[in-house]
Amino acid sequence: MNDRKNFIVINETFICENCGRKNDLLKGSCRNHCKYCLYSKHVDNKIPGDRKSDCKSLMKPIELDQSGPKGYIIIHKCTKCGKEMRNKTATDDSIDAIIALSTHKNL
Repeated sequence: MNDRKNFIVINETFICENCGRKNDLLKGSCRNHCKYCLYSKHVDNKIPGDRKSDCKSLMKPIELDQSGPKGYIIIHKCTKCGKEMRNKTATDDSIDAIIALSTHKNL
């Protein structure tokens, strides 16, 4: 059996389990973190969109990285298992949350 290795497109609305706010669909891409508080959820295992993680815990934004053509990247760390994942910022992410993360203020 061949395991899929490329990104699986899943663009869904969701209620953030950290701040409780509704996140709408992201136009032109997929939303994988809250646009208000930048938290994510550990749902993927090996590739973005596979939804095969058994953990299902919150992923805290811990760092902001600038990665050339991809722009700003949020580094998330799972609050339960410690796995780290990198995710691009979205065009409608809270600028205040991004600035707080870039200055290492506790989110």
